[in-house]
Amino acid sequence: MSARVRSERLGPLDAAAWVVPVVIGLILFFVRRAIVGTGFQVPALLEIYAVLAAMSVAVPLPDDRNRILPVPVVLAAGIAAFVAVTLVTHPVARLPHGPEVLALNTVAAFSEEAFFRRLVYGVVAPRGVMLAVVGSAVLFAAVHVPFYGSAVFWVDLGAGLVLGWQRWASGSWVTSGATHALANALAVLR
Repeated sequence: MSARVRSERLGPLDAAAWVVPVVIGLILFFVRRAIVGTGFQVPALLEIYAVLAAMSVAVPLPDDRNRILPVPVVLAAGIAAFVAVTLVTHPVARLPHGPEVLALNTVAAFSEEAFFRRLVYGVVAPRGVMLAVVGSAVLFAAVHVPFYGSAVFWVDLGAGLVLGWQRWASGSWVTSGATHALANALAVLR
């Protein structure tokens, strides 16, 4: 198995197919912030996540399903990283929890992974895997700053790098989605 992503380049028409979804996705992240600022609006947030996920998986991207490691190994490594961080850190603030919050956080995790580790990573990967991992992680960290403040940038950058590594090593954004969902659950339940 090759560790390299196929070097297919995206042409001008392909670029048009992903630029609009990326811009709309970033706008949705800022709309999400405005909705949360008005109170906890589960239906509106679910609609945003549904649009974000559907749009992110609809964009055609070059195939890069090269698996570097078995999915269970990649999943276990990512989960171990997030559990270890949870055990050695203290929560900044107590998050509300309940079945609806856990469900929303799970939907949010998979929607964000579809956007960052499928769409953004997939667009950048033909230019280099390292650039795709780092670029998707930086963007991931940046969109969380309006929610949680600038101090979270470095934490989310680290999380994004782990999730990006999982995307590369497993060949699938679903692996990082499962880890992200668990990390969100840990943040809510702690």
